[in-house]
Amino acid sequence: MTVTNGILVDTCVWSLALRRDGNLQAPAVRYLHQALVGGQTVVTTGIILAELLRGAVHKDSRAKILQNLAALTYLEPSREDYILSAELSNTCRKHGVQLATVDSILAALTINNGLALLTTDRDFEYATKHIPLRLTAI
Repeated sequence: MTVTNGILVDTCVWSLALRRDGNLQAPAVRYLHQALVGGQTVVTTGIILAELLRGAVHKDSRAKILQNLAALTYLEPSREDYILSAELSNTCRKHGVQLATVDSILAALTINNGLALLTTDRDFEYATKHIPLRLTAI
């Protein structure tokens, strides 16, 4: 399934948005809220779901995460995504930028599906100088 003109929301943004103290003034959280309210396609994947659930210690927190992500478009990496992921990591490494495996998989999913990535992780910002990854403007 290919989704275009949507956003893939990184774990760091969901973590901010789902916190009990709800940092609703963070620019990335405001962007996410506007995307959800405005009907933009918001995408998630199993890696992000696993990272969020791993950080949730209480059963109520896990239930809230599952409920919030249930309505989103769900993508899983394909063989082509994994191949592109390795190419992206290698390209970044040649330029002195470290892109972790999980991050390179998210970048590949984003690129191959015509999405933009909503993140606060600066590693992606450095990577965009060398790979065709689109970040949201926050």
